[in-house]
Amino acid sequence: MYIAHLTQDGRVQPLAGHGRGAAQLAEAFARPFGAGELARQLGLAHDIGKYSARFQRRIRGENISVDHSTAGAQEIARYFGWPAAYCVAGHHGGLPDGGGRGDAPSDPTLSGRLKRPVEPCGDFSSEIQLERVPFRPPKVLGRGGFTMAFWIRMLFSCLVDADYLDTEAFMRGNPPPRGSDLTMEQLLARLENYVSPWWDARSDLNRTRCGILRACLEAGQAQAPGLFTLTVPTGGGKTVSSLAFALRHAKAFGKKRIIYVIPYTSIIEQTADTFRKVLGEEAVLEHHSNVNFGDDESGPPDPEKERKKLAAENWDLPVVVTTAVQFFESLFANRPSRCRKLHNLADSVIIFDEAQTLPLPYLLPCVRAIAELTVNYGASCVLCTATQPALGPLFQSISPELTPREIAPEIPTQVFQRVRYEHLGQLSDEDLAQCLNAHEQVLCIVSTRKQAQAVYGLLDREGSFHLSTLMTPEHRREVLAEIRRRLNPEHPLPCRVMSTSLIEAGVDVDFPAVYRAEAGLDSIIQAAGRCNREGKRPADDSRVYIFQPDSAYTSTLPDSLKRPIEVMRAVARDCPALDAPETVERYFTALRRFTGEGTDSKHIVSLFENGVQDASRPSFPFAEVAREFHLIDQNTRAVLIPRTEEAKALAARLQSGQRSRSLLRKAGQFSVNVYENHFNALNARGALDILEDGLAVLTDTALYDENTGLTLLTDGGVGIFV
Repeated sequence: MYIAHLTQDGRVQPLAGHGRGAAQLAEAFARPFGAGELARQLGLAHDIGKYSARFQRRIRGENISVDHSTAGAQEIARYFGWPAAYCVAGHHGGLPDGGGRGDAPSDPTLSGRLKRPVEPCGDFSSEIQLERVPFRPPKVLGRGGFTMAFWIRMLFSCLVDADYLDTEAFMRGNPPPRGSDLTMEQLLARLENYVSPWWDARSDLNRTRCGILRACLEAGQAQAPGLFTLTVPTGGGKTVSSLAFALRHAKAFGKKRIIYVIPYTSIIEQTADTFRKVLGEEAVLEHHSNVNFGDDESGPPDPEKERKKLAAENWDLPVVVTTAVQFFESLFANRPSRCRKLHNLADSVIIFDEAQTLPLPYLLPCVRAIAELTVNYGASCVLCTATQPALGPLFQSISPELTPREIAPEIPTQVFQRVRYEHLGQLSDEDLAQCLNAHEQVLCIVSTRKQAQAVYGLLDREGSFHLSTLMTPEHRREVLAEIRRRLNPEHPLPCRVMSTSLIEAGVDVDFPAVYRAEAGLDSIIQAAGRCNREGKRPADDSRVYIFQPDSAYTSTLPDSLKRPIEVMRAVARDCPALDAPETVERYFTALRRFTGEGTDSKHIVSLFENGVQDASRPSFPFAEVAREFHLIDQNTRAVLIPRTEEAKALAARLQSGQRSRSLLRKAGQFSVNVYENHFNALNARGALDILEDGLAVLTDTALYDENTGLTLLTDGGVGIFV
């Protein structure tokens, strides 16, 4: 018998059985985009190399290494060429770079591996028969290279998820608790029941919110799948309204799941909590770096946490709430563990919350990925924001059918005109602090962590708070809870908050006045959304003050922050109504024009487009792009802060050598990410215990202040929050 897998207790999975099991799953996964029969052939072929005598000796216990992926890649290439060979070659180590005709057999590229001598495995044909089958190729967008590379990655996802699932089912002995029996019809009924008390709205604001919600429900039923925008002013209830559109649309058009993509971890927990209240705990997967699935908890296993942990591997629950980092970096990854969930994006409704935050250096590849999902994989994609980034022309340059349709009705703008903007000119830290101290309740947002700490130090102690990424996520949640308590209109207390931009998008707070350091127009409008949020005060009494900080702060800003400020100033000179839709559109159009090629700073789209110069041997740099595509600056190091008993216990476990994905994920709640120069300065002071995997524990706890977080020992500290 040819063996695929062998358990410790001696159970054997026949190789032919594993091939057929993976083939059946892969076929089902790829069927929504017309490649089911081809994916079946990939499943049959992926482990052909295990038919070699050398591998069979290894599986039976001999300590030898065997490359079993290359043989299957060479065999499948005879039937379907290079695109299929990428998938089989990479099903263990990851999608390889294509390489060129001159590559040697020892090279790790696909070109090299297709020349590589492999162990004889001819006996596979007695158990597995490959055949040429028809499949539906994707519709070509652009020059076709990006389209083909995306299609290969989606096929790869079908194969590796099928391989993982069939192997998992055998190794466990019993199928694990995966997926959900909940239907979109059931989830829609839960949402309709949740919002039913809202329809009897008494205020103009709530009546307008209900109008937006009703429009989303109606559009979900009536609008055919495709590309959408949902433009709702801050405070308009877009979180629940966008979910309403998604559920109604999924029911009407047979969509499999809803993916909600959020830019910041600061608001993802808030959104996921809302969805759990509406739909139930069992329907929602929250997937980001800070989620703890309970791997290291004592006591009996929790079946629900086990289901969520497994669902995080391939997103097979009905509603997934995740970060833009997790979503887009997976779409450009090459590792099987990152890619296996991608096929579940097909036939889904995908909501991109705060769409204006798509990072400019990666805007073009992100837009191209959204276009592919919409045109070739049956996804309905919604760009959801108060400040639409005017991406229509960019989508239409990819394909004329990609014309975004607006979901929300014409909204009476006067209902959402809750603030007045006023520019104060340049303010020193001392002048700014004097202004803030004159308010009982006020929020001030600046662009650097250094200024946030400096101005906070000048505020009156009673009722003043600081927020920045120099504080751990757990610490920030504690402070935000106290801020919300003090902002309670029934029992108001002094509350002056000095913050970096982490508070301005999606964090539900309501101040009577907001100060915002000059920034991009979208940031200013988002900051204004924290002022008079519920519209209970007159607009003339609710001011958003824009000011220019000292040059000591602005001169050190990176170009990625300086350019939006320059464009904002230019647009504001000609368009005094800062939050008018035409002003926002003009701002984003100008920003992209000034950015130019900076919308694809790593040239990712052209790398893929150029890969089809030789159509018979398309050469795509999958591994190279995976190394380059990072929405977050990777030059940061995590420092665990043992400020609470739970954090101290976790630090002790890590320092004793314990390691697991769950422990490291939990550590994120008690850690601060710092740039390399800050990390080195802390280390030079002997303030860190650096662990094997690069994580460090702060040993000099005097350097972490309970008000401002980790001490800045350098002049850096741009307040970008991710």
